[in-house]
Amino acid sequence: MKYINFFENKKVSKLCYGTLALSNLQNFDTIENKVFLLNYAYEQGINFFDTAELYDNYKILKEFIKDKDRDKICIASKSYAYDKKTAEYSVNKALKEMNTDYIDVFMLHEQDNGNNFLGHYEAVKRFMEYKEEGIIKHFGISTHRVEAVRDSIKFKEIEFIFPIINYKGIGIQDGTFEDMCAALKEAKEHAKFIMAMKIYGGGHLIGETKKAFDCINSLSFVDSIAVGMSTIEEIDANISYLENNELNINIINKIKKQKRRLVVEDYCIGCGKCARKCRQNALEIIDGKCVVDMEKCVLCSYCAGECKDFYIKIV
Repeated sequence: MKYINFFENKKVSKLCYGTLALSNLQNFDTIENKVFLLNYAYEQGINFFDTAELYDNYKILKEFIKDKDRDKICIASKSYAYDKKTAEYSVNKALKEMNTDYIDVFMLHEQDNGNNFLGHYEAVKRFMEYKEEGIIKHFGISTHRVEAVRDSIKFKEIEFIFPIINYKGIGIQDGTFEDMCAALKEAKEHAKFIMAMKIYGGGHLIGETKKAFDCINSLSFVDSIAVGMSTIEEIDANISYLENNELNINIINKIKKQKRRLVVEDYCIGCGKCARKCRQNALEIIDGKCVVDMEKCVLCSYCAGECKDFYIKIV
């Protein structure tokens, strides 16, 4: 496993386990099986894990870390906190539900630009207090926008950037792959830690995973790569890509056959909450029902969290 220097010389795996793939937004397997996958990944050397309040899977992380040396594991989380109260709620929820004394990285989720960040600044100030207390070790943002990466340079509070990036630019809302690369390169020059997300374009690049992985892995300004993995084969494949090892042909074929899609049940009442949530403009209410444009959808599944009747699923 390839390791990198995190802050304070802590060593973390360059491959980060994105646990959205283990949330009920995308995965209805048992907690035991999900924890098994995390343990398997850890045994292979992965010690970096990304989650979020939205994913509602802290209990899985709790079970995973309960019998391990916490200081050898790096956990990143995020929320949409916008003021002191919501910041406190988010941090306390994460600490309690994961049964941990601290969070290695806490981010503001889906930031658009500097103005958006300033609109959440009451929360940021509270996060900085948590950082002074050692409850949050580092602070950052996640984003699907080039503008947010560029604007991050203006804020010393932002140490960590978690942007969407893949070689086709799928899911980047305000530019191209090249635009995002230029912004991230500048951010790296200002000592920001960069962790890439959606390198497979939400499943659109599943037929060319090695090419997609190698592209992002070759970028000198990318420190870490987060990948959602829901099977042992996916874990093995991404580790092989990272270490440039030969991958078993059976695993390659199995992964290529995986065709995931967003499904909206016929019971949909067309309330529109999911469409308003979608940053990719992939959802539209037509004739009182939600309709999905899979050419735009990146399978983030955030829309599913808006549907209180669970009519939206990834299959």
